[in-house]
Amino acid sequence: MTHTSEQSNFDLQPDDFGQDFIWGVSTAAYQIEGAHNIHGKGTSIWDDFVSKKGNIFEDQHGQIACDFYNRYRDDILLMKSMNIKHYRFSLSWSRILPDGTGRVNQKGIEFYNDVINFCLKCGITPWVTLYHWDLPQNLEDIGGWTNRKILDWFEDYVKICAKNFGDRVKHWMVLNEPMVFTGAGYFLGVHAPGKKGLKNFLPAIHHAVLCQALGGRLLRKMVSDAIIGTTFSCSQITPQSDSKRDMKAADKADALLNRLFLEPSLGLGYPDESIAVLKKIKKYEQPEDAQNSIFEFDFIGIQNYTREVVRHSYTVPYLRAKIVKAPERNVQTTLMDWEVHPPSIYEMLKKFNTYRGVKKILITENGAAFEDTMEAGEVNDIERTNYLKSYLKQVHKASSEDLKISGYFVWTFTDNFEWAEGYYPRFGLVHIDFDTLERTIKASGKWYSTFLGRKKS
Repeated sequence: MTHTSEQSNFDLQPDDFGQDFIWGVSTAAYQIEGAHNIHGKGTSIWDDFVSKKGNIFEDQHGQIACDFYNRYRDDILLMKSMNIKHYRFSLSWSRILPDGTGRVNQKGIEFYNDVINFCLKCGITPWVTLYHWDLPQNLEDIGGWTNRKILDWFEDYVKICAKNFGDRVKHWMVLNEPMVFTGAGYFLGVHAPGKKGLKNFLPAIHHAVLCQALGGRLLRKMVSDAIIGTTFSCSQITPQSDSKRDMKAADKADALLNRLFLEPSLGLGYPDESIAVLKKIKKYEQPEDAQNSIFEFDFIGIQNYTREVVRHSYTVPYLRAKIVKAPERNVQTTLMDWEVHPPSIYEMLKKFNTYRGVKKILITENGAAFEDTMEAGEVNDIERTNYLKSYLKQVHKASSEDLKISGYFVWTFTDNFEWAEGYYPRFGLVHIDFDTLERTIKASGKWYSTFLGRKKS
């Protein structure tokens, strides 16, 4: 159940976060572009996954999505009108390399050049994510992230992107939330490609860790003045009680959800002291892999929405830890049944600040899905506005304590295809009527726009 929050007081201005603080919005290719099979685009694992009955809410798909492919100019102009000066978006691997490797699709290169150039023309800085979950299906057919050859495929892809866009794109993110695409896609099977089990999960983890660093090294070599990062999903983990068993369960959940992909990049290895089954990754390791997992990122992006309360459970294999769902705890929730818990973003900033190798942190996603209602041509989404204000207060708290925090991107610009949940949960600052594709700036979007336009007198 979603609980209504009260109007929150908010008297902060962008300058209160520092003059160089980055403010933007985030999107992802498969969730917005549509145009799934035109102009030479190949099939991605998400194109394939949505075609199978029962995988997605009401069997929805992203074949049209927000039609950003045809409407990018209007959307970028809308961004500009809303005072948004930084735009994080991803490149579709299968639009650039339809077969996953080899033949380059010039129409795909052309499209992203057009998007990048139009952003720059509008005074908007492009922040490009190389991989946001849409692996070419041809590569999945021969193992995808479980096949070590993905290092070669990913290298080809990154080189093509760096060569074609690196003269104008200076801000890069290598992977988006590797814990989610490996966990949901290769262990639980609820996201594309729908694989399950440790035999898929462990090699996918290891190859994603290697590609994370490999992508960083290639960008460093090929793009002058590049600012290179990668992004991690994260949640504050709270034990249900102070019993030893619950505390241990919380430690395991934290290792899995918050530490698994960051620590190898810092040279700390996998957190297998907390999760013993991770020792089985050794089966997939080669002699130089520990060293090749390390890359000195200019920044990390953290993506926080909620916290998780965890208890011990004998029935959960490997972890012996179980999340106590938010609706069972009678707390305020979003449409995703995630707890609204603003201190979580502060706690995660504090946590990642403890790592010596982390140079800079940006929040590359934060936002919420609520029941949005269009009335008289307007969406008065007060809950989302309050969510953003309350989380930003916590970001400001971190900033005022001199924790490393350099930017904030709202997830997301427009309502979109929200993976397995389809179009039901709306996260956008801009409402989309998915029948007409008409855009309407919500009250939250108007608030964000006004906030970004504020200057200290």
